[in-house]
Amino acid sequence: MKRIILFLTMLVGTLTAQAGDYTYLTFETTDGAKASVSVEGLTLSISGTTLTAGEQSFTLTNLSKMYFSTTDETTTGIEEITNATLDEATDIYDLQGHKVSKEQMHRGVYIVKTKQGTYKMVVK
Repeated sequence: MKRIILFLTMLVGTLTAQAGDYTYLTFETTDGAKASVSVEGLTLSISGTTLTAGEQSFTLTNLSKMYFSTTDETTTGIEEITNATLDEATDIYDLQGHKVSKEQMHRGVYIVKTKQGTYKMVVK
């Protein structure tokens, strides 16, 4: 735990020195979601296994990376896929890039392409 705190302190100190034109600090979690926090007046604190950046809180083990950015990269627009959307699928791929059919879908994550857009889908 001490190593993580030391690493984050060094990382923030290093990044702050290079962050001149960046307006957001973006956090990416292990599931790919992103949350951006304005760097203006930003304070970071760690309590146990939780990192708090401004109004956002993150579990340290769920963070995959953090970086400065010029735009708000917060993940939005997550929608639930219905069976109708899956029936309209033109292509379905597993995460290794192999094309699969609906019948071949088992537990896992898939990329589903339809005429309306492309979706990431989790089959439980």
